[in-house]
Amino acid sequence: MISVGIVGGTGYTGVELLRILLRHTQAQVQVLTSRTEAGKRVADMFPNLRGHTDLEFSDLDIDVLKQCDVVFFATPHGVAMQHAQALTEANTKVIDLAADFRLQNLEQFEKWYGMQHACPELLKDSVYGLSELNRDKIKQANVIGNPGCYPTTVQLGLAPVLKAAQDLIKPESIIIDAKSGVSGAGRKASLGMIYSENADNFKAYGVAGHRHHPEIVEALENISGKTGVFEHVIFIPHLVPMIRGMLSTIYVDLTEAGAQTDLQALYEQFYANEPFVDVMPAGSSPETRSVRGANQLRIALHKPHPNKLIVLSAQDNLVKGAAGQAVQNMNIMFGFAEDEGLAGIGLLP
Repeated sequence: MISVGIVGGTGYTGVELLRILLRHTQAQVQVLTSRTEAGKRVADMFPNLRGHTDLEFSDLDIDVLKQCDVVFFATPHGVAMQHAQALTEANTKVIDLAADFRLQNLEQFEKWYGMQHACPELLKDSVYGLSELNRDKIKQANVIGNPGCYPTTVQLGLAPVLKAAQDLIKPESIIIDAKSGVSGAGRKASLGMIYSENADNFKAYGVAGHRHHPEIVEALENISGKTGVFEHVIFIPHLVPMIRGMLSTIYVDLTEAGAQTDLQALYEQFYANEPFVDVMPAGSSPETRSVRGANQLRIALHKPHPNKLIVLSAQDNLVKGAAGQAVQNMNIMFGFAEDEGLAGIGLLP
């Protein structure tokens, strides 16, 4: 049994972490912090947890967090890097659900997040926590940068063709048309997130540039082993009037070798032993509601003509796109069964 701390327990990802970890047989949450709700019972704020926990929110005390085996940071960007050094020196592992340890390129980090990195040396030793592709490194890691939600759909959607022995796609042709529910913006007061602004509405945002773009580029370079070929990837996110859910439609041109490859078989074989990636039958269309509340990503492939591939990639942005993947990474780090605490089935209707 390991002891767990969660910093930032009142946000959507923080409470989702707690919901998942309360079902975990090998981990116990000891500390749950909040800057504004210290002393308040968790179940009073989140009634779905009544009868499942007696935890109270507390102030962030680094000496208390040092007593934990692992600390999750479900906080705004810039918080985890202020405390990660002290925690790792106390042999406490860190999993950050924000962007502090996602990008190795400091120039890009500072450009898109508007701050200098507080521990660049620790960043160099951190591991990007895309569970399915980085298991060996995650097993040895002390600091994990949990991937962004959109980048998770893109990487898992393209990994099989990027890791193939032959060049199957033309990287410069990649277009990512992505949609997310409003919970992806976090639990905060914001005019753009209120009900009357989002109900009966559908809009693109970040068209001129989005902070997940450099993460996608860096990640695709790492997966493929190629640099300088993904800068022109087009990524456009959209906000849809639902609470949870994310669907990315990825358009890409195939090379001659790609057009001649059985891509359905390639994807099925690539993810054959992955419990949380479901390659659906050819011609299928994954729905966001089929993964709601589950640590599952569903992929479907379409070829509208011989030289074009369309990849559909759906997940719950709060689970596989955030808290669920973070727990999956924790399981890998500590040698637990990878599906421990994560075996829930999506909610329908």
